[in-house]
Amino acid sequence: MKETPVIVVAGPTASGKSALAMALAERLDGVVINADSMQVYSGLRVLTARPSPSHEARVPHRLYGVVDPAERCSAGRWRQAAIACVGEAHAQGRRAIVTGGTGFYIEALTHGLSPIPEIPDQALAEAEAECARLGPGAFAETLARHDPKAAARIGAHDRQRLVRAWAVWRATGQTLSHWQGLPPEPAPFAHTAVWLNPPRQQLYTRCDRRLEAMIAEGALEEVAALLSRKLDPGLPAMKALGVADLASCIRGTMSLEDATAAAQQATRRFAKRQLTWFRHRLPEALRIDAQFSERFLDEILSFVRKRD
Repeated sequence: MKETPVIVVAGPTASGKSALAMALAERLDGVVINADSMQVYSGLRVLTARPSPSHEARVPHRLYGVVDPAERCSAGRWRQAAIACVGEAHAQGRRAIVTGGTGFYIEALTHGLSPIPEIPDQALAEAEAECARLGPGAFAETLARHDPKAAARIGAHDRQRLVRAWAVWRATGQTLSHWQGLPPEPAPFAHTAVWLNPPRQQLYTRCDRRLEAMIAEGALEEVAALLSRKLDPGLPAMKALGVADLASCIRGTMSLEDATAAAQQATRRFAKRQLTWFRHRLPEALRIDAQFSERFLDEILSFVRKRD
C-alpha cells in the first residue's frame, strides 16, 4: 500500500501549531512528531510551550522532552529520530504529523540534510571557549582564514553558527562549506505542508500574553531547577527563549517585570524571524493567514486529502 505523505504543520511561536496538529491527529488517526529544537529538551515544558500532559494523552506525541538539557540535539540527530518516528507511525497505519517552528529541522526532514558527521560535544565546547577567549569578531576572522565561505555567509554576530562552523572544521578536518557542498540525504517520504501566518500584531500580543501565563504556571521554577544543575551556558537548552532573562531575575540582577519584558521582546523578535523564514521557504504549503481556529480545519483537511 502506498504510504500517505507526512503532514508538516509549521508557523511561528504562539500561532496555534500544536492545536492544529492535535486536531489533525484526532481526525486522521495520527501521531504528532515534534520539530521544535527546544521542545526536545526535558525540564522546560512550560517555558518551551510543550503540549500539556492532558493533550499528550489525547493523541500519541513523539520527540517531546526526550533529550536531557546537558546534551546537544543537532538537526542531524533530530532528523534520524524523526524519520524513525515517521516509519513507526506508518507501520502502525497512522498518519505522521510533524509540527514545530524550527525551520531548519523541517527543511532537513523534507528536503534533506548535508551529510555532516555528528560533532562531539567536546569539540563544540572547545569552540565555545575559543570564541569567548578571542571575542566574536576576532573569532570570525580566524574562522574566515580556514572557511571563508562559511564565515562570509554567517557574519560576525551569529555566535552559535560561528561556533558550529569552527567545531566542524576542527572535529572533521574538513570545512563546513565542504560538507554543505555535498549532495543532501533525501527524505524517504513525500510531505504536505500547512503553515500558519497570523497578523503580526495579533501574534505579538499572543506572545506577550503567553509569556505572562508561563511565569504564572511555573517558568521561573523551571529555570531555577535548570540553573541548579550548573550546566555549560553554551548548551542549546540554556539558550531557550526566556532562560537568560528569568535567570537574571532569579539571581537578583533584574526585576521580574524587566525580565518578563525582555523575554517578551526576544520572543517577538524570534516570531518575526520565523514568519520571514516560512514565507520564503514553504512556497508549496497551504498558508492560513490567521491564528489556528477550528473553523479552518475543513479547508486544511481538504487540502491534505487532495495531495494524498
